[in-house]
Amino acid sequence: MMKVDMKIDVHHLARVEGHGDIHIDIKDGKLVKAQWAVVETPRFFEAMLRGQPYDLAPTLASRICGICSITHTLCSLRAVERAMDVEIPPAGRLLRLLAKHAETLQSHILHVFFLAAPDFFGVPSVIPLIKSHPEVVGIAARLKGLANDICDEIAGRTVHPVSLVVGGVSRAPEKEQLKAIRKRIEDCMPDIRATVDLFKTLDIPDFVRETEFVSLKGDNDYPYIGGDLVSTDGVVKPEDDYLAMTNEYKEDFTTSKFARLSRESMAVGALARFNNNYEFLHPEAKEAAAELNLHPVNHNPFMNNVAQVIESLNAMLDCIDVIDQLLEQDLKLDDIKSKVEVKAGTAVGAVEAPRGILYHEYTIDETGHVTGANCIIPTTQNNANIHFDLADLAEWALAQGKDDKEITLLSEMLVRAYDPCISCSVH
Repeated sequence: MMKVDMKIDVHHLARVEGHGDIHIDIKDGKLVKAQWAVVETPRFFEAMLRGQPYDLAPTLASRICGICSITHTLCSLRAVERAMDVEIPPAGRLLRLLAKHAETLQSHILHVFFLAAPDFFGVPSVIPLIKSHPEVVGIAARLKGLANDICDEIAGRTVHPVSLVVGGVSRAPEKEQLKAIRKRIEDCMPDIRATVDLFKTLDIPDFVRETEFVSLKGDNDYPYIGGDLVSTDGVVKPEDDYLAMTNEYKEDFTTSKFARLSRESMAVGALARFNNNYEFLHPEAKEAAAELNLHPVNHNPFMNNVAQVIESLNAMLDCIDVIDQLLEQDLKLDDIKSKVEVKAGTAVGAVEAPRGILYHEYTIDETGHVTGANCIIPTTQNNANIHFDLADLAEWALAQGKDDKEITLLSEMLVRAYDPCISCSVH
C-alpha cells in the first residue's frame, strides 16, 4: 500500500436527490476515516399526517417525495386499508400495480440515464451527452415519456396521483386507452433492450462488500405491494414486524438515522429485490441479467444500477400482462373500488419503492382520523450500508493504487449507485 496522504471532502454530492457529504481521510497510506453524512434538516412529515382524516392522509403522503409519490400514496393507502379492514377489488389491485410499474420505470430511467450514466461516459452531467451520444439520450427520453404517460392515464397525474383512493381506484381507463398504452410499451421494447445492450459496454467497478439484503418476499410474483419481509441472511418476518426488520439508530455526524438487521448494516432497493426474488422475474429479464453478469446473490453495490435496468425491463413486460388481464374485463366502479366504513385500528403498509422497501404505520381512531404515524424510508435503511461501503471501497481502491481523484470519483459513483433519496430519509 502506498505511503500517501489524502483528504477527500465532497460537499453536497451532485446528481442525487438531497444533500449528503463524503469525508475520507487517508494518512501514510492507511484509512483513518470514511464517512457518509446526510446534512438535510429533519422534515417531521409524520406530524403532517397526524390529525388528518384517513382519506386525506394518502394525498398528503404523496407530497413527501416528488419521485416516489405513487409509492408513498400506495403505502399510505395500504396502511389505512389494513387498519380499517378494507378489501380492494382484484381489478383495482391490477390498476394500482400498473401505476406502480410506471413509477418504477420513471424512477429507474431517471437514475440510470440522467444521474448515473454521466459517470460512465466521463462527463459531469447528461447535458454533454445530448451532442456526444444523442441516441442514448433519445432512449432515455422515450422511456421516461412512456412512464410519465402511463402514470397520467392510470394515476391521473405524472406525480402526486389523484386516482388512487382508499378502497381502490376512483376511475378506470377505457379499453381503447389501455390498448394504446399497451402499444406504446411494445413500441418502446427496443429501447429497453438497447439499454441492456448499452450496459454490456459499461465498465462497472468490481468492488464487493458482503451485506444483508432486505425486501418484500415474493410468493408467486416479483413483489411490489405488501406481504412478508425477507433478507438474504434468512430472516423472514410479517409486514407488521417492520420495526424488528429496520432497527433504526442515530449517529451524531448525520441527520438521517441508520438501520441494521443481522449485520452492522443492510441494503434495500433493486439489487435487494433481485437477490431475494430472482425466481419471479420474467424469463426475458432473467436472460438479460445473465447477459449483464448479474446473478443472485450479488454483493457489488455498483450492480444496483444493472438491477434497475433489469427491473425496468421486467416492469414493462409485466405491464403488458396486467393490461391483457384488464382488457378481458368490462370495468365498472364496483370492480375497481370497494365501499369504505370507518373503523379504528392500527396497521402497517409496506411497498417496494424504486429505492427499496417503504413503510407507513398509522393508528386511526373511531372518527377516522390519524392519531399516530411512522414512516421509514428506503434511503434511511441504506445509509449505514453506504457509510460502511465507503470505508471498504477506499481501502480497495488504495490497494489498487488509485489516486485521490480516482477514489473521489469511485466514492461518488458508489453513493449514486444506491440512488439515494436523501431529503426523504430524514424523518
